[in-house]
Amino acid sequence: MTITIIGGGSWATALIKILTDNNHKIKWWLRNTEAINHIKKHHHNPEYLSGVELHPSKVKPYHSLKDALKGTEWVVLAIPAAFVESALSELSPENFKGKKVVSGVKGIVPGKNLLVTDWLSAQFQIDKKNLAAIAGPCHAEEIALEKQSYLTIASEGIDTAQAFATMMANRYVKTSPSTDIDGVEYAAVMKNIVALACGITHGLGAGDNFQAVMVSNAMLEIERFVDKISPFQRQINASAYLGDLLVTAYSQFSRNRTFGNMIGRGYSVSTAQMEMKMIAEGYFATKSIQEINKNLGVNMPILDFSYQVLYKKAPLLKAFESLKDKLI
Repeated sequence: MTITIIGGGSWATALIKILTDNNHKIKWWLRNTEAINHIKKHHHNPEYLSGVELHPSKVKPYHSLKDALKGTEWVVLAIPAAFVESALSELSPENFKGKKVVSGVKGIVPGKNLLVTDWLSAQFQIDKKNLAAIAGPCHAEEIALEKQSYLTIASEGIDTAQAFATMMANRYVKTSPSTDIDGVEYAAVMKNIVALACGITHGLGAGDNFQAVMVSNAMLEIERFVDKISPFQRQINASAYLGDLLVTAYSQFSRNRTFGNMIGRGYSVSTAQMEMKMIAEGYFATKSIQEINKNLGVNMPILDFSYQVLYKKAPLLKAFESLKDKLI
């Protein structure tokens, strides 16, 4: 199978490793021309997961996205949600005709407040049964090390979910199909907000005891929100939901936790973003989910805490004291 991968970061690189280890061929679109030239010459990504060898017989980088989309049946999107619109701005529904599209984006399209698959469906007239989303728990850094990982592939079309799950499964990745695509995507968006909030409180000096309270309350918060916006008979404690939350809230590789920790230690948002050199999806998701929840009215104290700190510039300690009173 030949697959188009869109995005040049660590997650795109990890997905390419999985798929090429399974003998699929990749047409890889990257925005950065220098990175493309480096990959062609040295066969690894110069900026992300540089230890992953990219076999030239299996991976061909492209600067033209339209060219990268020609002749493939599957497209995998692995760029930050904030850049989805700009990256795909030159494309039309014709470019996606006859293709199945998989979102590896754990974010929400800013300004539109839409899940990535909902935006793709509306923008390019893609049938929802031909759209899928990848859920963790899974960090790209551990994929690079071939540590045992589990992925859920969700789609309204169970055949689509099952097909891509089969394409991704190997000795270090176990996959499961699901039809709860909205629940999986919203939970992934929410867990980034929670991880960011956990980072803020950790940066303020809160310890493991409070972290455990944060995560347990967050699971209740996610369940309330997801059940309200997308009713479904789901097992919220499954790895696609709870597992993804846990790894993002606790892991050393979590960019959202790292970003939040910097905010808690007194960094401004702009300074933290510059130092990280990677996108923390939770920052943009906080505003989007806050706006969505204005109409839903779900009790979400952790979301409110993140929003007050990040967008209203609330004093950190005052916001922390208010959050503590609302948790159980």
